[in-house]
Amino acid sequence: MIADAGTFNYKKFFKACGLTGKSDADIQAAFNIIDQDNSGFIEEEELKLFLQNFEKGGRALSDAETKDFLKAGDSDGDGKIGVAEFVAMVKTAKGN
Repeated sequence: MIADAGTFNYKKFFKACGLTGKSDADIQAAFNIIDQDNSGFIEEEELKLFLQNFEKGGRALSDAETKDFLKAGDSDGDGKIGVAEFVAMVKTAKGN
């Protein structure tokens, strides 16, 4: 889906995979898949492997892409993305 390093855009990705049109419950279900360690947060290492949750053989995000993605979703500055932050991030992608 996203082949080249440096090309990942979370807003375009969320739209392309149809996540922006889903209910809060469906978005939370996607969050739970990405939250591999079930900590209630998506940490930087889980973000790096984000695409692999959606596509078998998907590439890891580059360090720069991971940091940009984290920065976009981490509204409270704690270095990770909580479920409410993830839902808000997906919903903001819908309007753009």
